[in-house]
Amino acid sequence: MTIQVGDPIPEAVLSYIDNGVHRIDTHTLFNGRKLVLFAVPGAFTPTCSERHLPGFIAHFEEFHARGIVVACMAVNDPFVMQAWGEQQQVPKNLRMLSDGNADFTRALGLEMDASGYGMGVRSKRFALYAEAGIVRGLWVEAPGEFRVSSAEHVLANLPD
Repeated sequence: MTIQVGDPIPEAVLSYIDNGVHRIDTHTLFNGRKLVLFAVPGAFTPTCSERHLPGFIAHFEEFHARGIVVACMAVNDPFVMQAWGEQQQVPKNLRMLSDGNADFTRALGLEMDASGYGMGVRSKRFALYAEAGIVRGLWVEAPGEFRVSSAEHVLANLPD
């Protein structure tokens, strides 16, 4: 079942690189803060690299000014996420998270089968806004689209 507005964030463990590989459970990541998590089907893929991540980089300070932490997630390993972040010149505080086995993606009910493209299980393209571990906004893209999970759309539709 797909997560809905009002639901708590499910428990899972993600990883990232910051002077070595680190693991962070989702309750630690989300609790006690406002956080926008946007997910992409794959690092270095065209729409993700040309539009999705760059939009959040361009609007990073607007989220920060509202007290919102921003994180990017993909079903890729943490080394790929680090390399992609470096290539895209991601701001230091925009965390690049790896859901390598798609555990969190599955827990959210937002997985998709990209086997036809040789990519296996991946995350649907989405953005999620949570406060203190509770989903307050959720924008999931239809297959092949990029509209509702953009930084601009999320900023314009954050709940008050």
